[in-house]
Amino acid sequence: MTMKKLVNILLGASCIVALAFSTGAFIKVNAAKAAPVAGQPVDLTYAAEKALPAVVHIKYVQNSKVKTVEVQDDPFGGFFSDPFGFFGNPGGGTQRRQVQTPKREATGSGVIISADGYIVTNNHVVEGADELTVTLNDNSEYSARIIGTDKTTDLALIKVSAKNLPTLPIGDSDKLKVGEWVLAVGNPFNLSSTVTAGIVSAKARSLGANGVESFIQTDAAINAGNSGGALVNTSGELVGINAMLYSKTGSYSGYGFAIPTTIMNKVVEDLKKYGSVQRAVLDIQGQDVHNYIDMQKEKGEKVDLGTNNGIYIAKVNDGGAGEAAGLKEGDVITKVDDKNVSKMAELQEYLNSKRPGDKISITYLRNKKSITKTVTLKNAQGTTQVLKAADADLLGGYFKEITDKQKEELGINYGIEVVKVGDGALKESGIGKGFIIQVANEQPVRSVDDFQKIVKDASTSKDPVVLVRGMYPTGKRAYKVIQLSE
Repeated sequence: MTMKKLVNILLGASCIVALAFSTGAFIKVNAAKAAPVAGQPVDLTYAAEKALPAVVHIKYVQNSKVKTVEVQDDPFGGFFSDPFGFFGNPGGGTQRRQVQTPKREATGSGVIISADGYIVTNNHVVEGADELTVTLNDNSEYSARIIGTDKTTDLALIKVSAKNLPTLPIGDSDKLKVGEWVLAVGNPFNLSSTVTAGIVSAKARSLGANGVESFIQTDAAINAGNSGGALVNTSGELVGINAMLYSKTGSYSGYGFAIPTTIMNKVVEDLKKYGSVQRAVLDIQGQDVHNYIDMQKEKGEKVDLGTNNGIYIAKVNDGGAGEAAGLKEGDVITKVDDKNVSKMAELQEYLNSKRPGDKISITYLRNKKSITKTVTLKNAQGTTQVLKAADADLLGGYFKEITDKQKEELGINYGIEVVKVGDGALKESGIGKGFIIQVANEQPVRSVDDFQKIVKDASTSKDPVVLVRGMYPTGKRAYKVIQLSE
């Protein structure tokens, strides 16, 4: 499925402090707890009993902050605030103003995956939070800290300080079959411990919402607040993390989407071990073959690739694993190792389980002839090295937010000051003690946390550099380039 000409809204299912009540039909499904027999009803009570204690309610708080924004001047605004117009700006333009952002609260869900307090949820449930409160099914509460996040898959790993917590065993989402019964467990509309039932409607869905995705589609009701909750099979095993709904109205209207455990397992393992996801890439661009054929037909062109299934390669990027393996534009990938792939989402899901340096076998068609080659996967920077997210402190410097006095003297509203420089990337870039960083990679730096995030994101990107704009204590402005890798 592609996103072309869709008017539907894809909504992350985190809930912005709202409470809604609704009535609905409850379907009782009767059967034994044994393995389901084809054509027979399925008992979902066992799965619900297993899942409910391990699915938690997450409360998100982002505190009120003072933020500097640029606003467009009203050419006549000064006249109304000053009857004589002495202080107006008749030429218009922009000016910087400080505004107080409101306190934001939201709710979502999470799944306990280990008895010592590790919890999986969505990145969009925790991103930007100053406080996270986790409430268990027995109403016990804990403060949580973020272990790591991965925006590319919309997953996050958080932890609470507790022992002997109830957990949900992790199942193999690859074994899920279309038509199989599943439960969605979470906290929709702030209604805790809610269970809905449905079937797996499709697998390996790609919606264009995340960088890496291969969603499980289900008609189990998923609503605002279900984000980060569990998709559970009839054996009471976690097979997916509920992430979004597909709707024209903002409420459930037929389909929800979950991130499969095949993607989740690797992300969780990497966040624990490295602090960031070690993502292996082929460094190619392409699309599902059937979509490519449809596009060519719309142009009145006939296409015969020798297959109607696979991934059509539209571009092979320089320096990547695909180029090293000899892949070319126009090739069609049909298999990786022993797994047939007919969709880009399936290829992404498989590659997500690998790390840079791993070798895989790729089968592709070139001029209808099948070719198989072994490929050594690389990271986004074109190497096979482990990429650890850089900490700003490891650049060889220490930082602090500038004082009100500095703001007044220099005529600026924000920035962080370099208070110490040792050996490292900071020194090599020419940045010395006293330099004030205001902008990094085109993003304003209002706090040390802002800079930390920018450095972390850049360190694992394809171009591991930070472009800094700032000034010296004398008021002289300067641009600097911090190289994050050798």
